Amino acid sequence: MLKHPKILILDDSTSAVDTKTDAKIRKGMREFIPETTKIIIAQRTSSIENDDRIIVMESGSIDAVGSHEQLLKTNKIYQEIHNSQNKAGDNSEK
Repeated sequence: MLKHPKILILDDSTSAVDTKTDAKIRKGMREFIPETTKIIIAQRTSSIENDDRIIVMESGSIDAVGSHEQLLKTNKIYQEIHNSQNKAGDNSEK
């Protein structure tokens, strides 16, 4: 059981779970350890879209920093990742 850490680092920790379970994990962290600083390394944009700050990296360098909404408007890398993940099911009939 977690004992309310000051900082929690999660390295792609929800990549092997479905999106429903991922949402439950994120909700649990918000409710049970809201004061904990969380550093989440994720490949799914849905895993981080409600986070305060998202850092987009490419080739080991920071490409952009912002909220989900800001990055969708301004960052091509984030837009491409988000769009590819959210349109994956839409292309099955085409």
